[in-house]
Amino acid sequence: MKIHLSLFPLLLLLFTAGAFSADKPNILFIYTDDHSHRTVGCYPESYDWVKTPNIDALAENGVRFKYAYIGTWCMPSRASLLTGHHQHGIESMRMEGDYPGSTYDPGKSPFWPKVFRENGYQTAQIGKWHTGDDTGFGRDWDYQIVWNRPRHTKNAGSYYKNQLIEFNGKEAELVKGYSTDNYTKWAMEYLEGKGRDEEKSWYLWLCYGAVHGPFTPAKRHLEAYPDLQVPAPVNIFPPRPGKPAYLQKIENWTQGEDGQPHLKGRKRATGEYSHGNGIHGSSYSDWIRQYHQGVLALDEAVGTLIQGLKDTGQYEKTLVVFTSDQGFAWGQNGFRTKVAPYDANIRSSLIVSQPGDLPVGKVCDVPAGGVDLVPTFFDVAGIDLPWKMHGKSLLPLLKDPENKEVKRSVMTVFTARKYGSDTNRIPTDLKELQLVAGVPWYTSLQDGRYKYIRNFVEGEMEELYDLDTDPEELSNLALTKENRPRVIKMRADTVAELKRTNAGMADSLPAVAELPE
Repeated sequence: MKIHLSLFPLLLLLFTAGAFSADKPNILFIYTDDHSHRTVGCYPESYDWVKTPNIDALAENGVRFKYAYIGTWCMPSRASLLTGHHQHGIESMRMEGDYPGSTYDPGKSPFWPKVFRENGYQTAQIGKWHTGDDTGFGRDWDYQIVWNRPRHTKNAGSYYKNQLIEFNGKEAELVKGYSTDNYTKWAMEYLEGKGRDEEKSWYLWLCYGAVHGPFTPAKRHLEAYPDLQVPAPVNIFPPRPGKPAYLQKIENWTQGEDGQPHLKGRKRATGEYSHGNGIHGSSYSDWIRQYHQGVLALDEAVGTLIQGLKDTGQYEKTLVVFTSDQGFAWGQNGFRTKVAPYDANIRSSLIVSQPGDLPVGKVCDVPAGGVDLVPTFFDVAGIDLPWKMHGKSLLPLLKDPENKEVKRSVMTVFTARKYGSDTNRIPTDLKELQLVAGVPWYTSLQDGRYKYIRNFVEGEMEELYDLDTDPEELSNLALTKENRPRVIKMRADTVAELKRTNAGMADSLPAVAELPE
């Protein structure tokens, strides 16, 4: 066969990209939904009856981060993981139409998997899609099986069955069966070779919908954790001393005649009605049981996937990352939601494993953020960052997770349904400011021990918590004069981080309440 000389450079480029990619690690990114770190047995905050042997085994064979703040709620968390930017840096992303309708301009808000494709990787995504009705198939993804909620808004509540699934950009088709099991099956097919280019390394983003509301477990797990009685958080009911004004109004639970808190039916942040009664009942213990039952299929999935990597000979060359879009509060501060700046609401598990290349059985006390994961993936793949990212690679920490010399802080920003330059103006109307779950816009900074919180209500108090001595964040140290210097420093550090990440709001933050002297 003769090759025209004008085509030789192109063929050489294609051959080199494929060969170069094949020597790079695969990345399996397992991403769960509304999934608190408190449900994972290897985390000390979990109940002693929690059973997640496969996720725990992943931690035993890798690095577990003590603190991870991936995002505040579903859409912005995912948008950050597609761009490497905080919510205020994601230009053109916006919500429109019926919830969760959304859209974006890929020219103004490019997604980084496209860059991996250009550098020889095969990119795949399976599961929940929540960031604009354009899923990017053929541009960002080579292989894609997704439940496109922004496109099929009337099907957006079908988290666990009867989902409209788009296979590789084709028209959606109705798929029955338990969604967690379906996603695992499709991921296993990919690992075994379906749609996978065996000449290339791959990146697979596997996005489970569990354990998002309505918190439906697989039928096989409905008898798990029998006779459960769980004590409620001490501040499930107001008043909540030392907390901002909006916290005094959070009331999702009512005291029942049986002495237990019971969930009230209410409007969720999505605008959908949330029933007070669950599968087992409406009491606090009933809901905790149901929620934890939903985790069991996720744990089984992790075991299946790891075994699949081993069976296909890909285990040792695959970086496995397990985390969630954010956590979920059950009764803490009266919540039953994510969004709010407290660890109960938004703190996630984060476990990273690649035995033979990374340490095993280690815990990293340095906090990590969602925007750190994208530069980490580029670092692992040996690909230059295509644009300025808001986070920093975690690879040095993964290589040396117990390095006590490393000091870093993680910023979290919540701007409700606004993105990019639409966040430059902070709403002054409380209804607009507290549009999602009654929580106002805010920013927080966590330095590995202390967490500083500043919400954007004019004249509101700041918050400071010592997570070592007060992990439930009950005692607001910002109200004590002894901590005035720390509050002032962390306030300045937070503003500096907003400016570093080009937040247009940084120069017009509303005033805070006076600190005690």
